[in-house]
Amino acid sequence: MSRTRIFDNTEIAFQLKSDSELERAYFLFKMISVQPLVRIGTAATNFALKANLPVEKLIRSTVFDHFCGGVNEHDCQEVIDKMFDKGVSCVLDYSVEGKETEEQFDAVMNKTCELIEFAHTKEAMPIAVFKPTGLGRFLLYQKKTEGIDLTPSETEEWNRVVARYHKICKLGKERDVEILIDAEESWMQDAADDLLEELMKTYNTDIPIVYNTLQLYRWDRLDYLKSLHERAKNEGFKLGFKIVRGAYMEKERERAEDKGYESPICTDKASTDENFDKTLSYILENLEDISVFIGTHNEESSYLAMDLLEKYNISKNDNRVWFGQLYGMSDHISYNLANHGYNVAKYVPFGPVKDVMPYLIRRAEENTSVAGQTNRELNLLKQERKRRKL
Repeated sequence: MSRTRIFDNTEIAFQLKSDSELERAYFLFKMISVQPLVRIGTAATNFALKANLPVEKLIRSTVFDHFCGGVNEHDCQEVIDKMFDKGVSCVLDYSVEGKETEEQFDAVMNKTCELIEFAHTKEAMPIAVFKPTGLGRFLLYQKKTEGIDLTPSETEEWNRVVARYHKICKLGKERDVEILIDAEESWMQDAADDLLEELMKTYNTDIPIVYNTLQLYRWDRLDYLKSLHERAKNEGFKLGFKIVRGAYMEKERERAEDKGYESPICTDKASTDENFDKTLSYILENLEDISVFIGTHNEESSYLAMDLLEKYNISKNDNRVWFGQLYGMSDHISYNLANHGYNVAKYVPFGPVKDVMPYLIRRAEENTSVAGQTNRELNLLKQERKRRKL
């Protein structure tokens, strides 16, 4: 079935969009497709927000409402219910970035715990998420990754970071809500990986609650997964992984060149795709030990996953396998998969408009730089407008 091109069905893809929302999406992606416009728009928006110009309403009614669920979790309620009605679950993502103080880290921890409690009461929200740097300073992770001894006060600070993780993961286990932890830059990631391995040992004894993230534009990640898998089998704990292609490519390559070490990034898009698909295959072959959240906007990888589920006789709604896309993107993948009975969740960012802008800007830039991403969205929207005779 999977090779019949199920993702071409735009009626199902855009079933939740009214005509005016469809037109707004078309307009947005048309704007995003022009690189100079994205650069000018980004600069102008940043300036307007810093200067406290009254632009929030405009941002809210255009780019914010397309890519975000609302300003707080209750504001997202309508989006969550509408999606779930069509078989798509929700991962609420508190997308406030760039925090540096202990108070801010505690606030993110508390917000994540609130979201776990919120998710516990809603069938539509089986999963919660946070970023490592939401709970602790980037430089602290970096020092640990580089093997530099922490000062006594930094050791205390790191212990507080670890305690925040434990508080969230313990609550996730108690409430039966899975916790996805995003991956970040390679020069801080080892510290997060080591900590998450410890957490998996503690909380993934029977089923995976804690999920780390593999960015598969990194050529070393499949080997890392295989060695961790051996340790997990020997020590009797389950693994949970979200797999994605990755989000910091330019930054990674520039730093490697600047500091004169081998780039951790695959040489080209084709090797990244191959790495992603090999890792996906490895996990689905070992599903008794490793659960997976397949974070992809790539049609071919999604078809491959469907084929492998069929090949290994894995039920479409097996809770150990989820597909995930970002809210406002790749609806043709999400809603058509859900329509065929697969587990699908949308990452739905939320937060105050001003605080979520770094996330929105990254989305716009990513859509501009990923070859074909914006054109594909535009073509599908065009097709649906034609079908609706707009």
